[in-house]
Amino acid sequence: MMMSQAWPKTFSQFFFVVWGAVLLWLLGLGGFSTGAWAGTLPGMPSVLIAALPQGNAVTDPKAILRNALPIENPTVRELQANLEDISNQLRAKRWTGIGGDIKKAKRILETKSDKLLANIPPEQQSQAQADLTNLANTLETLQTAAEAKDRQQLLPLKAQALDYVGDLESLMVKGFPFQVPDEYNNLPQLLGRATVKLVTSKGEITVVLDGYSAPVTAGNFVDLVQRGFYNKLPFTRAEESYVLQAGDPPGKEEGFIDPKTQQYRSIPLEILTDGDTQPLYGITLEDAGRYLEHPVLPFSAYGTLALARPNDDANGGSSQFFFLLFEPELTPAGLNLLDGRYAVFGYVVEGSEVLGQLRPGDVIEKAEVISGAENLKV
Repeated sequence: MMMSQAWPKTFSQFFFVVWGAVLLWLLGLGGFSTGAWAGTLPGMPSVLIAALPQGNAVTDPKAILRNALPIENPTVRELQANLEDISNQLRAKRWTGIGGDIKKAKRILETKSDKLLANIPPEQQSQAQADLTNLANTLETLQTAAEAKDRQQLLPLKAQALDYVGDLESLMVKGFPFQVPDEYNNLPQLLGRATVKLVTSKGEITVVLDGYSAPVTAGNFVDLVQRGFYNKLPFTRAEESYVLQAGDPPGKEEGFIDPKTQQYRSIPLEILTDGDTQPLYGITLEDAGRYLEHPVLPFSAYGTLALARPNDDANGGSSQFFFLLFEPELTPAGLNLLDGRYAVFGYVVEGSEVLGQLRPGDVIEKAEVISGAENLKV
């Protein structure tokens, strides 16, 4: 009975399940490395009987990061939603709708600024006020661009306005939202967010890491960056419209060997789902019987960053990571075979065009933490 209920409920959902399974089979059954790391997805029948979640269809990495912040302020979320809707209106060429979104956003600033500031600690109030002033000025310019139907000005102004909203939301976070299980206290933890720049042989990539949703996975990555582990390492896999992988050290080892213990550092699978107060550790959502639930950090944006792991060990990830080269027709948002199977811990926010240019043998010349290093606990 339960099995029959898990079948896709629409033709389009069934199509994407089948096509996704075929795609993963063609690309090596979903594996994200070579040798012992050659495949982690279950067989085709298991894929076909598991209906994928109709989840988060947001494909903008910055929007996903804003949504993932552990805050409770419905007013700022309403403001964010109005501004994000501009893109939907623009695709349909509904200029009246765009104007309406901007007016709603301005009205919130004019009448509900007290609610926007209510969650900001006293020491951050001046910064929050500056963000609101900058946002108000940007909305005036944005409205002018909308009235002139100036598409070229509209999109960057919308992005700028949302950056101010994101800055405001980040000020609302009060401490770290949960306690990482004691059994992982021996591992680095990112208790907040950090930004990492990867200088590659084809250009620079900037990634925001979300420790609020994946503190152990993100903490491991930041620690390795600070150790210089990734410097001069090559990209080892590049599948067009699928994945780009790196992090395999030279020699027989397939991960990081901690010099203090001389042991392979294993990172547990770590996935936070909508509605949960802390991540699920050590098991995929499918194996936990929770395959219809939605990860807070989904595989729905080009440049999604996740930890690779061996074929037969959900907790065997270490240093190898991959970027999803998101192709909406092949890996549709909310219908993704990777969600709940791998730990996402960040997104590319600048330099996404570089990802598609990288090939096996191209090199990470240097990786460095450019902000948020103080959030790392080792």
